[in-house]
Amino acid sequence: MTKRRVTLDDLAARCGVSPATVSRALSDRPGVRPDLRARVREAAQSLGYALPSKLKGQRVTLVASEAAMADYARNQFTLHVLEGLRARAEARGLELEIRTAAVPFEATFAAARDTAGYLLLSPETDAQIEALAALGVPAVIINSDDPMMRLSSVAPCNRTAAALATDRLIALAHRDILFLTRPGRRTIARRREGWAERMRAEGLCADNSRVIEVSDWLPALAAEAVAARVAAGRDFTAILAAGDSLATGALLGLARAGVDVPGEVSVMGFDGLPQCDLQSPPLSALEIPMQAIGALALDLLSDTLSMPDLPPRRVELACRIVERGSTGPRA
Repeated sequence: MTKRRVTLDDLAARCGVSPATVSRALSDRPGVRPDLRARVREAAQSLGYALPSKLKGQRVTLVASEAAMADYARNQFTLHVLEGLRARAEARGLELEIRTAAVPFEATFAAARDTAGYLLLSPETDAQIEALAALGVPAVIINSDDPMMRLSSVAPCNRTAAALATDRLIALAHRDILFLTRPGRRTIARRREGWAERMRAEGLCADNSRVIEVSDWLPALAAEAVAARVAAGRDFTAILAAGDSLATGALLGLARAGVDVPGEVSVMGFDGLPQCDLQSPPLSALEIPMQAIGALALDLLSDTLSMPDLPPRRVELACRIVERGSTGPRA
């Protein structure tokens, strides 16, 4: 069945105003309060109404950090975010340029004077966010946020999602849950915080002795670290990994150590990439809505360009648990 096109009447009914008011709000004509104009545009986006745009044909630039490019080659998070960005840019009639961050970081923007706005993907440091905010250009951060709320941002709900995964493992009667991580970005720190908060709320240990840290997102490093932990005397029945690549390594390390998954140890990843189905056993994971993150980032930038008086927004998208074969009740 073909989906019915959303009309001005639909938006008017949703917002409790006349179609004429909706039309004025969407075309930025005078006579509409700023809060009502924002509410009409938000309703248009949620219903999938094709917004009129003065931005059509303009260029927006995605700046990918070194971390984002390394991720692109390893686990496809960046690829799926790009898919969402490209689809939304095409729908809005915007030209999307992609460039990697330069050294020094400020040089990234020197040759982009014809760019209407910027998207910064997976910034590695707050200094990069600080530098971008200092430029005073329209910009949105993807997969992180501005701690000072100068720039809008969109990211997964990292802390909440990790807490959700921890609750699920606890519901399966696991009490000794390790957190496997590669420390660094604030987004990953929030995943650790979510795990620790739920563990402590249940009276369970969440100190450094329950954390395995590796120096990179490589499955081989995670496999080695987990195998070493088992060799020292297995003191856990579940692992929550900060990324699918680390969870994949955990599966490898446990298999080498002769530990059955999920019979003896459950493993939960964090990304929900398609390759989860290819692991042995298939990997349970928190699924990040990656394409939706890309699409929403473009929407936020379009709002910033169209309505520069709107305050910056910090948007976090919910993640869901997809259970496969790597998690089960504690034996």
